[in-house]
Amino acid sequence: MSKPRCSWPSADDPVYVAYHDEEWGVPEWDDRALFEKLQLDGFQAGLSWITILKKRDNFRNAFDGFEPEKIARYTPKKVDRLLQDAGIIRHRGKIEATIGNAKAYLAIMEKEGSFADFLWDFVDGTPIQNSFKTMKSVPTETAMSRKLSKELKARGFKFCGPTIVYAFAEAVGMVNDHTTNCFRHKECAALAKK
Repeated sequence: MSKPRCSWPSADDPVYVAYHDEEWGVPEWDDRALFEKLQLDGFQAGLSWITILKKRDNFRNAFDGFEPEKIARYTPKKVDRLLQDAGIIRHRGKIEATIGNAKAYLAIMEKEGSFADFLWDFVDGTPIQNSFKTMKSVPTETAMSRKLSKELKARGFKFCGPTIVYAFAEAVGMVNDHTTNCFRHKECAALAKK
């Protein structure tokens, strides 16, 4: 018998199920990993998450493991190469935004010392524990995601609107939006207490 889980991952897609069961909602504190996830959520704009998830390894290869120090030095020639890479989403605006975002990330690291601390301050360093019964009850944005989006944009980030930021916050465990009937709801709540 399969475990009860949120309604969004298709049960017949092992990649989606594994992502839901092992990653989504787990608190992430690694600066580089948070940068990567924010960029992937930006690439998702207008697309489904499974599309990005299935191309994630290609993205990691194409973008040098999402090392901001490397991405910040990308040249127009590198952008042209990325636009030819069928393994990723070939969208010039999103590719160029990733380069600008890497520079903005480095500025935050220089000023704040930690991208993770900068982000997690928006939830007072503790994951928000929601208790939604259905995915229909889950908001697409909140006051927190609007505030964080505004601050990221002020710092030079692009493709980080409040809806993208909220999806990002759910994914990296700043918000626990597993539905209450999902086996991961309690597990992620327990991880938040650590």
